[in-house]
Amino acid sequence: MTDLEESAGRGTGAEDRGTLEHLLSVVGAGAVELHTAPEGLRTSVTGVHVLDALEPVIRPRELLLAVGVDPRSAHAVDVVRRAGEAGAAGVVFGPGRPEPTARALQAAAEEGGTAVLFRTSWCTWAQLVGVLRAGLAAAGVPPMPATSGVRLGDLESLADAVAALVGGSVTIEDTDSRVLAYSSTEENVDEMRRLTILGRRVPPWRVAAMREAGFFQALWGAGDVLHRPAHGQDPERLVGAVRAGGEALGSIWVAAVAGRPLSPNAAETLRAAARTAAAHLLHHRTHSSDGRLLEDAARALLEDRGSVEVLAERASLPPREPCAVLAVGTGSGRHGDDDPSGLYGLLTLHCAALGHRVVVVPAGGRILVLLSGLERDPGRADGQVTRLGEALAGQLSATIGSSVKVGLGDVVPGLARTPASRRSAERALRALIAAAGPRTVARSEDVADTVGVLQVVDALREVALPPGTSVARLREFDAAHSGSCLVETLRAYLDHFGDVSAASRALGVHSNSLRYRLRRITQVSGLDLESPDARLLAQLQLRLDADADGTRP
Repeated sequence: MTDLEESAGRGTGAEDRGTLEHLLSVVGAGAVELHTAPEGLRTSVTGVHVLDALEPVIRPRELLLAVGVDPRSAHAVDVVRRAGEAGAAGVVFGPGRPEPTARALQAAAEEGGTAVLFRTSWCTWAQLVGVLRAGLAAAGVPPMPATSGVRLGDLESLADAVAALVGGSVTIEDTDSRVLAYSSTEENVDEMRRLTILGRRVPPWRVAAMREAGFFQALWGAGDVLHRPAHGQDPERLVGAVRAGGEALGSIWVAAVAGRPLSPNAAETLRAAARTAAAHLLHHRTHSSDGRLLEDAARALLEDRGSVEVLAERASLPPREPCAVLAVGTGSGRHGDDDPSGLYGLLTLHCAALGHRVVVVPAGGRILVLLSGLERDPGRADGQVTRLGEALAGQLSATIGSSVKVGLGDVVPGLARTPASRRSAERALRALIAAAGPRTVARSEDVADTVGVLQVVDALREVALPPGTSVARLREFDAAHSGSCLVETLRAYLDHFGDVSAASRALGVHSNSLRYRLRRITQVSGLDLESPDARLLAQLQLRLDADADGTRP
């Protein structure tokens, strides 16, 4: 049994910091995702406890980590129910939230008044224990008065605040000696600080020397601020390790400048600063940027595994107003043909210029755009989505010099329904790309026939066709005869409904050449072009083979 009983109730204002809301703001969506919180985010959290199957103790106001409990099982529902009875702050399950179990978990959570959360797939249980423990420890530390106004994660402002208090220059570094932030000291600084700031890390030779001298062992093992006296051109320095819950997060370095000594209470100030910096460094570690956090929250929700509350808070989106998803793509639609990173910035820029508040999320070879706050009238909301899609397709196509296609998702009543809108948008985009026509914007119902064909082909992927079909024989013939293109010829002929003139133009050959190829197709494969069944099977197999080869979307 693992029992991590980190108190979050010490110090002035601790009752405000030791809450589920504060813990999630520090730990972030990169580690856990909130599913439901019946009692709200102000629920007090005083510790973390790993559920032990042999000794299933559940304590009040603690987060219970349900390691090894399948969230799809009846056992999971029972754990949530017992957690509610014990007054636990919440239960954390492993990744995934399959329906209909999620509804059963939510019902049990609402009945007992306990929160339900899910660990993200990119954060292991061991990592989650560490960040939760560090977050709770950080929540219990009273902030320094001079730094209490610093926004969580704003390391540059924290460095400036500490520099003003100690009368020197400050760098904040991670455990690998990379510079995360430095104070904007205007005076001349020593050469080592200059090299460290320019390279955004301590020079490798200096790191090696400090490691060989046992400095890092002393730093991470010390319970106090370390002092390094001035030596030659190197000024006096102080360094303090930043920890939370026993875990080293980084360090704060203070150096004297312009030959002036540090303030008399610099060491004590640095001790307090190191305690305050814990929450900032933990926030920085789990939130590489506000944009990444927002993107992660939006992606989780669009994949039907995230929290409406988290996304609404991060993006300042109304959770219960009409919204829709747009799927944007370019090129052939084959994996690797598109560069969504190039579209990402353009989409954000154009949406802002058009006056829309959106969240843009890269997703494989496409970009998803979550559009919120639409008109409540369904017709007007549809019009807003259509106008935005047409504007984006036109402007982006002109900007990048190639066709951009936009699938329009259905308008849904709130953020909780956005996964359904995403699916309809992706179906429409896939159909637009598969059709390879001039149309660039559509809803799923506008291209329903193509959507239907794609769904039929998807359903047939697992069907094992007999090895001796006409198309299979043609493929074998083309493979054995260099330059033979009977499969390509048959595809063009069937795609143009047996119109020899149209098919020959598409292939760039004379009509008589096409007729000769058709006779060869009949001779080689035995395909009866007069049979509707034979033509239908041939078209389906050609589509399946093309999809498997990556030559068709």
